[in-house]
Amino acid sequence: MSGAPHSAAGAALARALPGSGDERRHLIVAIVNNRPGVLNRVASLMRARNFNIESLAVSATERSDTSRMTLTIVGDEVHVEQATKQLYKLIDVLKVQDVTDEAIVEHELALIKVRVSGKSRPEVVSIAEMHRGRVVDLSDDAVIVEIVGEPSEVDRVVELLREFGIKELVRTGSVVMSRGSGSIEEQVKR
Repeated sequence: MSGAPHSAAGAALARALPGSGDERRHLIVAIVNNRPGVLNRVASLMRARNFNIESLAVSATERSDTSRMTLTIVGDEVHVEQATKQLYKLIDVLKVQDVTDEAIVEHELALIKVRVSGKSRPEVVSIAEMHRGRVVDLSDDAVIVEIVGEPSEVDRVVELLREFGIKELVRTGSVVMSRGSGSIEEQVKR
């Protein structure tokens, strides 16, 4: 044993990780090979790094052999940076970018099934129209409203419709694209 004093506080400092510890929402875009198992490997890596994926949107790009993933996670800068570096180590990951602090367009789609009566139906339809949404289904006791926009806009409409009684709600999660002429997909070596 060394002669250095041993204290619980000293041990805690030795194990402390760098970073502010301030957690916030991050938007990560990954361009990946469009192959079976890629989504599972990305999700497993996030789980192993102890990240809960708040939302995940995946689709093919204009090239059939690549897909684009948009992950919404919450974490501090250091841990998110470590996770994005780990993503690069996966064989099928071609490009990863944290676009949280960039100028982006961020949208999501929600379908909201709302309880209605003959009296409340016009109010629900009006709320949808006022927020650039649309009614995609009408029945005697329910209306399905589609809303597309920034997550905060979707949140607002959900809260307004909550007073009528939401029967069912589904949201796609965020999809993002950088503003301007730059493109993450063009950065991928072909």
